[in-house]
Amino acid sequence: MAKFAVIDLGSNSVRMTISQYEKDGQYEILGRFQEMVRLSAGMGKKRVLQPDAIDRTIQAVKNFKKEIDAYDEITVRAVATAAVRQASNQKEFLSKFQSALDQPLEVIPGLQEAHYDYLGIIETLPIENALILDTGGASSEMVMVRDGQEIHAVSLPAGSVNLTETYLEKDKVTAVSFFRAITALQRLFTDVAWLTEVRNFPIVAIGGSNRTMAKISRRKQEMIGLSIHGYHLPATEANQIFEEVLSKTAKERGEMPGLAKERADIIVGGMLPLIKLFQYIDSDQVIFSQSGLREGILFEEIQKITGHEVQDPKVDDDLVDTENEDI
Repeated sequence: MAKFAVIDLGSNSVRMTISQYEKDGQYEILGRFQEMVRLSAGMGKKRVLQPDAIDRTIQAVKNFKKEIDAYDEITVRAVATAAVRQASNQKEFLSKFQSALDQPLEVIPGLQEAHYDYLGIIETLPIENALILDTGGASSEMVMVRDGQEIHAVSLPAGSVNLTETYLEKDKVTAVSFFRAITALQRLFTDVAWLTEVRNFPIVAIGGSNRTMAKISRRKQEMIGLSIHGYHLPATEANQIFEEVLSKTAKERGEMPGLAKERADIIVGGMLPLIKLFQYIDSDQVIFSQSGLREGILFEEIQKITGHEVQDPKVDDDLVDTENEDI
């Protein structure tokens, strides 16, 4: 069996999935790992990755390397998204990353990121017509899916970290700042002409902030220890959860069951694109996916190397999502 590790360096967190797959396309997840690094924090208008954020990220990468080194033969692919895409000191950071991992870091365009999101979802959920939304730390990717096919895609510069740093308070959010953030999202969505074609489509949501909404809902219903993959939530309930989050201080948000303390200061900005999209495309439900970019890269690798379609995964109960994991 071939072993394959995918590292996804986002603007808020760095994540790794280690898998193995067989010649017939069957695969198994061996481990999932995540560290919150806030790489995009404090980049400012000059888009400079800050020394403390770089240090946090490099240390996380070194921790991941220890996990990778436990395997004798393993292929590694590391990709970076919005924060590194935008960074004016990108070259310096890429050099430090490669020294830490002994592997290069590939900076992928936003549309490629959206495509991998689509691959990760379409192989694991019965999706026919939907709008995929991946809300990250510094960008949001959207994909229009019609009859199971990827029709349109876009990457927008709006995520949990940069929306918060640009418009919102990290503690209690004021009406004025909230209005400014909503208005900014309205402008971004208006520029995406094809969003008129997904009116009434369900939204398929990925990204840590969106998964947090699913976890809060699940805790309210005492559905503890079950995977959020494929979990459906009506827009009305999602809006109620957002209202509750919005009404609280950062400390109070950090005490909400299902909401990680590390996200409490940026969770309003992180949930905002989903909430605004409900209204913008008149969608009445969201479906949450635990499969996204990393799985999309894995599935592409399996098909490329084996020539076979991806098969249903072998299930390891130890890897089922838990309330304390944000994977």
